[in-house]
Amino acid sequence: MTLTPLLDGLGFGEGPRWRDGKLWYSDFRFRHVRTVDDAGRTETIVEVPGQPSGLGWRPDGTMLIVSMTDRRLMRFADGALSVEAELGALAGGKCNDMIVDGKGRAYVGNFGYDFEARAEPRTTCLIRVDPDGSVHSAADELMFPNGTVISPDGRTLVVAETFAHRLSAYDVAADAPGPPSKAAIPTASASTPTGRSGSAIRAAGACCACSRVARSPTASTSHRAAPMPACWAGPTGGPCS
Repeated sequence: MTLTPLLDGLGFGEGPRWRDGKLWYSDFRFRHVRTVDDAGRTETIVEVPGQPSGLGWRPDGTMLIVSMTDRRLMRFADGALSVEAELGALAGGKCNDMIVDGKGRAYVGNFGYDFEARAEPRTTCLIRVDPDGSVHSAADELMFPNGTVISPDGRTLVVAETFAHRLSAYDVAADAPGPPSKAAIPTASASTPTGRSGSAIRAAGACCACSRVARSPTASTSHRAAPMPACWAGPTGGPCS
């Protein structure tokens, strides 16, 4: 079998999602969201000045896009891009990947600190944006959450913590009146993933440039960091880019 590229010329592809017979993706270097079909035909859907990342759709078809540098969740509808929610009060650094659940709630990750400026690493939260636009902390003490999935039954949320070298699983609590809070996380609360202490379902490897972060005292101690593997270069030529 001969493999041929479907698409090349990417700046930095991010947040791929399959929908309506096409692959949708962000390219945050070129600041646009595009699609590509099985034949390799591409289409630019929207330009996002703040650098697009995570993509998702609510059950009513509303498209949501994470805007990285200005820490916003954007809505794209009827050909217009608008602000759905401001995330800067909870995001300690650039925002990144996102998953949208069957009830239209968006879970957005963020760096947690100024990574490019080599600031001191620190934990952050997974941000939840409800369909009414309200913004909440869904899970705390995460080290660079970037990449989230929800099980097909909607009951378990798994988040990848890049610099903690782990995948962490959370039970998605049943709906209840009142906003979620950190104190409510161990019990059922308003649509908040409830943390299972020590519930890393798999310790994943990361590059050695980040091993010191996993051992940092600022990181959560409820999980075990993976052993330090051999160093590798990230997709832009540097570690953990």
